[in-house]
Amino acid sequence: MHDFDDHVVLDNGILNVTLSTPEGMITGITYNGIQNLLKQEYNENNRGYWDLVWSSPDHPKEIFDRLDGTNLFVVHEDEEQVELSFVRTWDSSQTGVPPLNIDKRFIMLRGCPGFYSYAIFEHLQDWPDLHLSQGRIVFKLQENIFQYMAISDDRQRIMPTSENRNRSQVLDYPEAVLLSNPSNAFLTGEVDDKYQYSSDNKDSLVHGWIAPDLTTGFWIITPSNEFKTAGHMKQDLTSHAGPIALSMFFSAHYAGLPLELEFRGGEPWKKVFGPVFVYLNSVQPGQDPLALWPDAKQQMLVETQHWPYDFLASDDFPRAKQRGRVSGRLLVRDSFINKRLMTASNVYIGLASPGDPGSWQRESKGYQFWSQCDALGYFKINNIRAGNYSLYAWVPGIIGDYKYNVPINIEPGSKIRLKNLVYDPPRDGPTVWEIGVPDRSAAEFYVPDPNPSLMNQLYNVHPDRFRQYGLWDRYTDLYPDEDLVHSVETSVYQTDWYFAHVNRNIGNKTYVPTTWRVLFNLTDVDTSANYTLRIALASASDAELQVRINAEVGEAPCFTTGLIGKDNSIARHGIHGLYWLYSASVRGCVLVCGQHAMLLTQLRGSSPWRGIMYDYIRLEGPSSNIQT
Repeated sequence: MHDFDDHVVLDNGILNVTLSTPEGMITGITYNGIQNLLKQEYNENNRGYWDLVWSSPDHPKEIFDRLDGTNLFVVHEDEEQVELSFVRTWDSSQTGVPPLNIDKRFIMLRGCPGFYSYAIFEHLQDWPDLHLSQGRIVFKLQENIFQYMAISDDRQRIMPTSENRNRSQVLDYPEAVLLSNPSNAFLTGEVDDKYQYSSDNKDSLVHGWIAPDLTTGFWIITPSNEFKTAGHMKQDLTSHAGPIALSMFFSAHYAGLPLELEFRGGEPWKKVFGPVFVYLNSVQPGQDPLALWPDAKQQMLVETQHWPYDFLASDDFPRAKQRGRVSGRLLVRDSFINKRLMTASNVYIGLASPGDPGSWQRESKGYQFWSQCDALGYFKINNIRAGNYSLYAWVPGIIGDYKYNVPINIEPGSKIRLKNLVYDPPRDGPTVWEIGVPDRSAAEFYVPDPNPSLMNQLYNVHPDRFRQYGLWDRYTDLYPDEDLVHSVETSVYQTDWYFAHVNRNIGNKTYVPTTWRVLFNLTDVDTSANYTLRIALASASDAELQVRINAEVGEAPCFTTGLIGKDNSIARHGIHGLYWLYSASVRGCVLVCGQHAMLLTQLRGSSPWRGIMYDYIRLEGPSSNIQT
């Protein structure tokens, strides 16, 4: 460590990192003969930094804060590692900053081609009310060097620069532009939008950038998602044009207000975010720079295998021996699928703060620990912080949410072995008909080709076709006058069911509600019994779904969701947001032997992005027919 008047340099012979003092901004990273990997601009504090977006009753307008430190402490320094702490301590005399204690940490190890960073946020008891909507760490790289971005094996490409974006046509919102004169002519006429590169937390363990000419890679590795909000299914930003690399710790993206952190009535709170690992790699000149991606993936595996790290100096980060484990087996009981208990293979099962079934997807203040069951339903959840939790699960192919009805108390070193657990999903009777697959996603439904003038070439032939821009208006192109009609007997949901129930554009950017019709035939009806309609939604954005059976729009609906959802997944090219499950009783007396029409009306118009995505719809027969 080299300490200067206004900055400090960490140097292990492989790379060096320059941090401003006492602010703790990352102003320089030198590696592989490159003087600075970060963007060269006058404002050094705009290169690499932690930030928050916050508000309070006294400051209702959201404020962007780069979390400038006011004191630097060297918490560990020897021949093997250095750990620095940049601290900002709040007191009531301060104005314009959130009532939080901030402790930003940076670690460099001997022989390690990268550095680690984590932060500890603390809101003490009886401190003022606070609202946090976003927290992250940001790196802005040199745009003339880093031109190739990699998010996954099949999401990689040459990217436009921020300058290219600045001289392009802005589309329906500022994040989306039509590239008109990019420095790389190959990109001309393409759409660029940072939300096209979002990923689920579970799929975002490594991403970053390659400098092709200098054969150098810059990667953000997230070895655990325990500190990220809303669990493994939460979507968020990764890397995007700039070039920018992010690690998002919490945000309202793809979720809305439920994922923003609110502290009221002097609520105390403390949480460690990270560490994340900034990994740098290189190959010899003349070698394939794309080899840097598999190397980064391999390093990600190394980091995850070493989690939780044993070299952090903070007592707020427990080591492996201070953590616990939970194991067991989950089975599924649905006698209308199988009279025997079914093994729950590939089930997502995890621990999160105590709450109702499914509450984990709206939980933002605590830690979450997730795993997957094997083919026989056995699971093991390792490295759990001490605390009180509930055990949650959801089963691909099965509707609903599981919650174990006994609280889980983890103590340091505890190993809890649970008995066989059985999930009884919502079910009142046999399946009469169904549409889709219950997997919390609309990916199985029909996703159209984009407008040819609004393409991102990466997704032209790609499983994630839903990430193309402007698909909300493609519904109007396909259904200009009449809405979607789906026959349970003859239609195929993979090609006939539009992936998003959106509004129709009738011109001049005027959007009106739409009503879909589901036609089905019943040959035997018990008019004295009740049927059950299950509707699982993969997303909802300022929407209201009304359901009518054998009734027209204008007549009273048999069911309505009311106004729901703020996840904005339609606009942000997500195939899911938050999960919603509804069950509605249908009286047998409204049904007849013969043809029926179920009307699905998304009632809220005025915007192209107000709508829903269906996950799965099922009509069940009378409960009196339940098998045992």
